[in-house]
Amino acid sequence: MPRFSVKWIVAVLLIVVVAGAFFFCEYLIYFPTILKCGWPEISHARAGGEGIDGRSADSAVRAMVLSDTHLLGAVGGHWFDKLRREWQMERAFQTALWLLRPEIVFILGDIFDEGKWSSQKHWEDDVRRFHRMFRHSTDTELVVLVGNHDIGFHYEMDWFKLQRFEKVFNASSTRIVTKKGVNFLLVNSVALHGDGCPICQSVEKELIKLSRDLNCSLQNSQTGSGVMDSCEGSQLYPPTPPIMLQHYPLYRVSDASCTGQDAAPPEERHLLFREKYDVLSKEASQRLLQWFNPRLILSGHTHSGCEVLHDNKFPEVSVPSFSWRNRNNPSFILAAVSPDSYSLSKCFLPEESTVIGVYCSAGACMLLLFLAHCMWMKGLLQCLSLCLLGKHKSL
Repeated sequence: MPRFSVKWIVAVLLIVVVAGAFFFCEYLIYFPTILKCGWPEISHARAGGEGIDGRSADSAVRAMVLSDTHLLGAVGGHWFDKLRREWQMERAFQTALWLLRPEIVFILGDIFDEGKWSSQKHWEDDVRRFHRMFRHSTDTELVVLVGNHDIGFHYEMDWFKLQRFEKVFNASSTRIVTKKGVNFLLVNSVALHGDGCPICQSVEKELIKLSRDLNCSLQNSQTGSGVMDSCEGSQLYPPTPPIMLQHYPLYRVSDASCTGQDAAPPEERHLLFREKYDVLSKEASQRLLQWFNPRLILSGHTHSGCEVLHDNKFPEVSVPSFSWRNRNNPSFILAAVSPDSYSLSKCFLPEESTVIGVYCSAGACMLLLFLAHCMWMKGLLQCLSLCLLGKHKSL
């Protein structure tokens, strides 16, 4: 009877350790981590109490910004790697939606890892998995930007891949999304090579049109005398400089000035960036700044965090990757944006090393329990043997 009870106690303890570690690492860990995050407050001094069109600072758009999810494809994605990283992103995203309730979510490109070469069958499978992982209620708007892994680098990009991407997300890759008087400018930065390719010409033509529309909206608001002749036929937007979102960062030499726990590793920060590959070219960057005068630029692509001030006037924030596959400590941005101000905060996800550590600790506990059980059973058998031997001698 004692032996039977000890076996059951050990078995129950082993089940508790295994189930507890699994439930904590795969579900619970996301809640205390994301609960530390909160929406930033817009200073009334910055927002001026009353914003453009009489809106108060309390009417700010709550936007969640993440980047570089890199859903693995059929060619380079091992099934376990795919399962592990996609489950991490799904649980992180769904927990963040439930706890933070963003009004709009932006994903800054490289949604897929193999969109640039995937077959139609594999593409449809990747899209299905994306919609499952990043499902959301009608209260939240999901806006997706295009990246080089979605349609290929400039030399790999073609109309078929671009239109396939735009069809899935039911929107043009270059456009303005307006919410609560805030203009979010979405830029197809993959097509800004400036070499006159057909897609490049189409994107630049659309950007010039959007620039004209925004400038006319600002001029119309300042003059208050109706639409000017030069702006005839232009679409009017809220008269406020845009928040510019794109996959490629604007031109910078390197990440040498980037700091913080999500910056590139020290050994990589001084590596020089290649124009039109790691960052946009100087010419393309200057054109965007001149056309739009954005009050904030949000970009991805590098998988690391960085804050840069261009021309001592235009702030840019590079958003790190959302996936454990690209970094140990993924994160995303929480942005509160009003028509004339904004405030940002960063929300870190659980570190993959923490989860591995918990599983290793659980494994060590299981091993200790098993060894203790074996030693106890061995000691019990020795006692029984001695007792039986003593009785035998007395007889």
